[in-house]
Amino acid sequence: MGQLYLNEYAKHLAGKRVCIGCREGILRDNFSAIIADVKFLARNGVKTTLYHNLPNRLANQKLLTTLEKKLPETKITRIAPDENFYAAVLSQPEAHFKVIFLERRYLIDNKGDKINTLTTGSIRGSLDDFASKIANVNFKDTMNLICETIEAGNTERVHILPAAKNSIRQELFTVEGSGTMIADNFTEKFRRVESDEDVAVVNRILAMYKRAGFLKPRSKNYVQEHRNNFFVTEIDSIIVSCVEQKVVDEQTIELGALAISTRFRNQRIGVYTVGAFIETMVSMGYSRFISLTLNPRLQALFIQLGFVQQSPQEYSVRQSISPTVQMFFKDTGVK
Repeated sequence: MGQLYLNEYAKHLAGKRVCIGCREGILRDNFSAIIADVKFLARNGVKTTLYHNLPNRLANQKLLTTLEKKLPETKITRIAPDENFYAAVLSQPEAHFKVIFLERRYLIDNKGDKINTLTTGSIRGSLDDFASKIANVNFKDTMNLICETIEAGNTERVHILPAAKNSIRQELFTVEGSGTMIADNFTEKFRRVESDEDVAVVNRILAMYKRAGFLKPRSKNYVQEHRNNFFVTEIDSIIVSCVEQKVVDEQTIELGALAISTRFRNQRIGVYTVGAFIETMVSMGYSRFISLTLNPRLQALFIQLGFVQQSPQEYSVRQSISPTVQMFFKDTGVK
């Protein structure tokens, strides 16, 4: 289970309403887990509405009564079984912030990997791919409906999660998330690390890269001691990437510890982070930049942003520290 960042993430969610849609069979199979997660949201100041389509018959009265008893702070709304469940939930006036649909599984890409984040544009570019990648065979139409709802400005975020223990809290309170988030209006901000909470999230992102073997270990104590040298990118006030400022000489900065949350890969966060970092450093008087990495994703990113794979002689001492790691170099020409 990913580490929960309650203080950091709850600030963005407190007082807002999260709408959770769960169809009959999924609700039955995951009843206790869903109740536990919804109660968790309420304890952390999040307003909740739970939508279900349980038929209103005698056999379901115990379930309905239990929902009302266990979730006294949650608005529980029944969607008629003969209605399009997704359309009915998305058309609710209160479903304007976050809508979570609990499904049998998360969305996957062509390699079978979980899709973390999507925009409506990326969905429309490959809409035919989604019908066969989720248990609900009608989900292609649902994806189109989700796009229309977001594009119309009626809902900010739609999350598609696998119904399971802790799934909702993992989606909303961890760096990695548990499912797929769909949105168009990500708000980006680049800033220096400021608080102990920032340090904790940065450490979590770096740990992911360390496990992948692309980043030398940096302890939480290291990040804490060098916090003034770390910068982060936030999406909607949530830290999603980091980079370390390492002064080489009076003209040169090394981009160290560049890491992007797996949640936001392929969303141009790397482009934004490196671009904002270079702009910030140029404003401080630096004009040359180097970075050493074995990570193919970051190597491609640097080439895209005008770096060249090159190890200038003046940086031979730095290169000798990591002799088998490729160096990427960029001279902005700013004097």
